[in-house]
Amino acid sequence: MNRKLEEFKKYIQGKNVAIMGVGISNRPLIRYIYSLGAKITAFDSLSEDDVVLSKTIANMKADGIDIEWSVGEGYLKGLANKDFDIIFRTPKMRNDVPELVEAVKKGSVLSSEMEVFMALCPCKIFAITGSDGKTTTTTLVSEMLKAGGYNVYLGGNIGTPLLDKIDEIVSTDMVVLELSSFQLLTMSQSADVAVITNITPNHLDVHKSYEEYQESKTNIFKNQTAFGKIILNGKCEITRAMLSLARGRKCLFALEEENATGNSNLIASSYVKDGVLTYSYKGITTPIVNERDIIIPGKHNVENYLTAIS
Repeated sequence: MNRKLEEFKKYIQGKNVAIMGVGISNRPLIRYIYSLGAKITAFDSLSEDDVVLSKTIANMKADGIDIEWSVGEGYLKGLANKDFDIIFRTPKMRNDVPELVEAVKKGSVLSSEMEVFMALCPCKIFAITGSDGKTTTTTLVSEMLKAGGYNVYLGGNIGTPLLDKIDEIVSTDMVVLELSSFQLLTMSQSADVAVITNITPNHLDVHKSYEEYQESKTNIFKNQTAFGKIILNGKCEITRAMLSLARGRKCLFALEEENATGNSNLIASSYVKDGVLTYSYKGITTPIVNERDIIIPGKHNVENYLTAIS
């Protein structure tokens, strides 16, 4: 039995819940927590006559989901009309929006669909983030686990929203997530196995600074225990420097052996040696696959394979 999930079900029943944004990830969230007895108000900047939103509202009503709506211009003003126990923000909504800040001051808990899922998930979570290569790496990890005989749930930026699947996930399953800096910005849950593919300036139209963008990425591993594992790009100076923040087992990957090794705190490393993708764990080196046998072209995809192997 998933005790954390059972506790969540008891907690959410009868609670006033605000859902910020009615996009792809939050629609299943609304349906799921409504079925658990939550009292929901959905907020969205789109007006009620928007084609997509109007269809969503109609579908919810047709399915007997009776919730309140605060939409269109000034939609956030509705946050002040009620004391909400928990607020689920959409990934691209910053946590320092004044209306959210005021609600938190009044006692609301600010969270997200992904953060709650990660907190309740009963099985091992592999999570991948980075400026480049995360979708390919996430897919590779998922396919490798499937080939290993595991039942795999794929989510985050690819796959499907997973919170409404939480009742069917068991401890022997594996979850693989692609996570963006937006999802990680306020994340307090860290993955069991976390990956940062690389860091380059990105999404600075949403993040206040390059430093904030970098810091958001570290949330994928910052709260790991000693049993967690963090896999970082040894060629990227920014990610390599993140080793000092890690509390769990540390692994570097890089095309060149010298960039993936040379740190006494590493438990493992992955690199190309004599044309073969190689994994070294606790001093035991294992050749995995010849570089010429990788079907998808480009050195960047060799790096993605090294990351997934790690």
